[in-house]
Amino acid sequence: MSSLTSPIGTSSSATAVAAAGAERGNSARWIGRLVIYGLLVIFAILYLMPLFVMLTTSFKTMDEIQGGNMLALPEAPTFDPWVKAWGEACVGLTCAGIKGYFWNSIKMVVPAVAISTIMGALNGYILTKWRFPGHTLVFGLMLFACFIPFQSVLLPMATILGSLGRFGVTLQNATGWNFGFGNSTVNLVFVHVVYGLGFTTLFFRNFYEAFPTELVRAAQVDGASFFQIFRRIMLPNSLPIIVVTVIYQFTNIWNDFLFASAYAGTGDSMPMTVALNNVVNTSIGVVEYNVNMAAAMIAAVPTLIVYILAGRYFVRGLMAGAVKG
Repeated sequence: MSSLTSPIGTSSSATAVAAAGAERGNSARWIGRLVIYGLLVIFAILYLMPLFVMLTTSFKTMDEIQGGNMLALPEAPTFDPWVKAWGEACVGLTCAGIKGYFWNSIKMVVPAVAISTIMGALNGYILTKWRFPGHTLVFGLMLFACFIPFQSVLLPMATILGSLGRFGVTLQNATGWNFGFGNSTVNLVFVHVVYGLGFTTLFFRNFYEAFPTELVRAAQVDGASFFQIFRRIMLPNSLPIIVVTVIYQFTNIWNDFLFASAYAGTGDSMPMTVALNNVVNTSIGVVEYNVNMAAAMIAAVPTLIVYILAGRYFVRGLMAGAVKG
């Protein structure tokens, strides 16, 4: 009788042990998840705390700021600091707000991003589908440009921009039009296109490396030209990496302060970052922290919008060219 019941008892014991092990495994997984998500929440709070303080302070009155808690929500929210920051804040000796400098940044960022993206796409297309002797060396040199610090190119770039400015004066005297040479906004567009070209080329080169070369060869057999292949085949299939490049370039160029302060740091042509610094450092009477915070939020809005609308495509675009098919 014991020989008949022993296997059953052993089986029940094994089942109980397995169930206990599974329960312990589930408990361990839940504890691990709680620890991970708890740390993520803590770090997210710490990371977003400055943004929260900026946003809430920008809707407070000065009386509330001076007599209240920095982390408290505004008791009587007001848009007056935003209105004053946009149209009345003092930037140096000029009290016309930051709206003009905001549009200066728009006029600089849009062409710089567009030109650097198109040129990066062309470079990636040539380096992968129209390879020439020495293409590896050319790509290596362009990749090396990605590691050059901003500070090391300030003086050489200033020399080049000075030469372009003198050329613009010559054109002005000869034709009555300088074609933008010597203009601060044009100078910044040129600087950001040159400095960002290494990164945009890297993005598109890696993406096009995984693109089927057979499609290009078939188009050549059908008589398609260099630019027809680029415009009708490559670009329509490049949306993921175009999104990555636009986000990367837009963020870097909009937030740039070093080049902006070096080449357009004075006058009405300075971009938003330099103007924001001047707003904060301008001290006439009482320091209006709510206006300063509102100006900082206005400066941050474009990059926030870009990340909110297209941020989820950033990682997808990077991964799209990570594995060669």
